[in-house]
Amino acid sequence: MTERQQLIESIATTTADYRASDLAAPTADHIERWVRQFGEEVQVPILREMNHVLTSTYFSRRRVTHFLSGLLRNDGLVEGSPCDFWPTIHFLDIQGGGNSQREMRAIFGQLLEHECDISIDDCGSDNPAAFVYLDDAIFSGNRVRRDVESWIQTSAPNDIRLHIISIAYHTGGQYYADGRIRAAANAAGKRIDVTWWHVFALEDQRARTNSSDVLRPVRIPDDIDVIAHVEAMTHQPVLRAAGNLGANRLFSSEESRNILEQEFLKAGVRIRGMCPNLSGIQRPLGHSTLETLGFGSLIVTFRNCPNNAPLALWAGDPWYPLFARRTNSATAHERFMQMLREEGFDGL
Repeated sequence: MTERQQLIESIATTTADYRASDLAAPTADHIERWVRQFGEEVQVPILREMNHVLTSTYFSRRRVTHFLSGLLRNDGLVEGSPCDFWPTIHFLDIQGGGNSQREMRAIFGQLLEHECDISIDDCGSDNPAAFVYLDDAIFSGNRVRRDVESWIQTSAPNDIRLHIISIAYHTGGQYYADGRIRAAANAAGKRIDVTWWHVFALEDQRARTNSSDVLRPVRIPDDIDVIAHVEAMTHQPVLRAAGNLGANRLFSSEESRNILEQEFLKAGVRIRGMCPNLSGIQRPLGHSTLETLGFGSLIVTFRNCPNNAPLALWAGDPWYPLFARRTNSATAHERFMQMLREEGFDGL
C-alpha cells in the first residue's frame, strides 16, 4: 500500500462516524475525490497534515461521550456526590440555531440516567443551584452570547450561577462572549457568576496571531486570484510570523502547517468564485463577520463541520467537500434564513 493510500485509509478511519445518521461513512474514494481538487504536487502533503491534525481536532461520538462521561464526575465542577449534585442543576435548552446543544444534552442525559436514574429534563426543576449551557465547541462566541443574552433578558433569575461547558473553545470567542454576557446581566440589573469549562482552549486572538492554533498564513501566495482578493479588502490581513505551532501543537511542523494555510486559502478564493450560494462573510478560510481571510478553525465533530472551518473542507456544488454540511443542501429560502441568522437576525 502506498503512503497516499495509507493516509487516505487513516483519515477515513478517524472520521468514520461523520454525520453517520444521514450520510454514508467517508470512504477512501470520497477522500480521494476531495484531495484531487488540489494541485498534484501538494495532494500527499495535504493528506499527510490533515491525517495528523484530525487526530486532535476531530471529535467522534465516542470521544464526545468520553468527555461527557468525565464531566459527570468532574472534581472541580461536581460538589459532593454526582447523583446528589446534578439533580440540583438546570440544563438550558436555549440554542437559537443548530442542534449541537440538543444533541450534547441527549448524550449527557443518557449517561446521567444510567448513572443516577434521573432524567436530564427533571434536573433543577425546582429552584436550581446553578445552570448549565452545554455545547460541543465555541468559535466566534456569537451563538452562546446571543442565546445567554436573550435568556438573561427574559427568564433568567436575578442571581445567576452559570456554567458554560464545551469540549473546545476559541479564546477570542470566549473572551468576547464572556464580556457581552456579563454586560447583559449588568444591563438587566442581575448578578451573574459565569464559569467556563473546556478541554481545549484554541488561541485565535488577533493580538496572538503568531501563537495561534488556527490557520493564519505567513504570506499571501503568488496566486493571481488570491492577490486580487486581498487587494480588494478594505483592511489588509494580519499575517503570522513563522515558527510557532501554537500551545496545542495541532500541526506537525511549520512547513506542513504552511501547506494547509496556502492551499486552503487558494482553494477558498477559488470556491468563492465558483459557488453562488456563499454569502460575503463566508471567507476563504471560514465564516467570519470581520473582514479577514477567515476564521481558520480545524475543529470538526461527528455531527457536523462548522462554517468557521476553511471553505475547502465543507463548501459544496460544484466544489466537492470533505465534510459536507447540512446547510449545503438547504433550499434557497433556508439558505437566506441561515444567512440572516449568521448576520445576527436570530429572531426571524
